[in-house]
Amino acid sequence: MNTENEFLFQEEIMELLINAGEARSQAMMAIKFAREKKWDESEIAMTKSKQFSIVAHSIQTKLIGLDEGSGKVPLNLLMVHSQDHLMTAMLCQDLAKEIIYLHKMIANHHDE
Repeated sequence: MNTENEFLFQEEIMELLINAGEARSQAMMAIKFAREKKWDESEIAMTKSKQFSIVAHSIQTKLIGLDEGSGKVPLNLLMVHSQDHLMTAMLCQDLAKEIIYLHKMIANHHDE
């Protein structure tokens, strides 16, 4: 693989890492806003989280397509790290939905 291709893969991997990290951060912000009963802000943060996740997943899909199952995309620690960030972000989003729901239930119960 030539240096130019390696550089392009590294750029894609960094974009994946950045977007996955931002998806996780926004999901965590959504939980914080829910704890503070800032429901609109919480919803906006979850929407942003989903948008960053979509971008990250799109990059991941592109890299998988380029690899064609034959090792064309170099596997290195940064690639593994970016994949870990994406999976963590997706898990965080799932948990955030449940935690936000619970915060809303508790808030509604206290309002009764």
